[in-house]
Amino acid sequence: MTTKKNKDKGKGASGTIALNKRARHDYALEERFEAGLALQGWELKSIRAGRANIGESYAVVRDGEMFLFGAQMTPLISASTHVVTEERRTRKLLMHRREIDNLIGRIQRDGYTVVPTSLYWKGNKVKIELALAKGKQSHDKRQADKDRDWARDKLRVMRSHNKNA
Repeated sequence: MTTKKNKDKGKGASGTIALNKRARHDYALEERFEAGLALQGWELKSIRAGRANIGESYAVVRDGEMFLFGAQMTPLISASTHVVTEERRTRKLLMHRREIDNLIGRIQRDGYTVVPTSLYWKGNKVKIELALAKGKQSHDKRQADKDRDWARDKLRVMRSHNKNA
């Protein structure tokens, strides 16, 4: 009988491997999708060691398939000598055909882009969360910063008000 502790062995506390915080700042995220990644053995080892970065990555459609560009997975020093490692290799995203077709239509017709927002464990598989996004203008970014700052100040004021009461 397996215990819960043994099942969560490879997951870590939250299961999150890497986040793309910049995507939330640069893009207005609308719809989210989950995709698998076609990885090589050395890439999986580097992910387990916490050497993955999706900050500058994006997804593109080529020949009816989705690919991830710009994701960095730094190889471990102990990687096999016979394996040629490439940090920013183009990786295939594993999605259902109808999801890919939906994304292709939205990208071409409506001018959306697909950006990865997080890389995480789901069981013993590595999954990536993709978001359908539109680029923000600089004034939109400033407004979002103002809204975030106001929400923070409002919480600070409410906290101090409750302490005084």
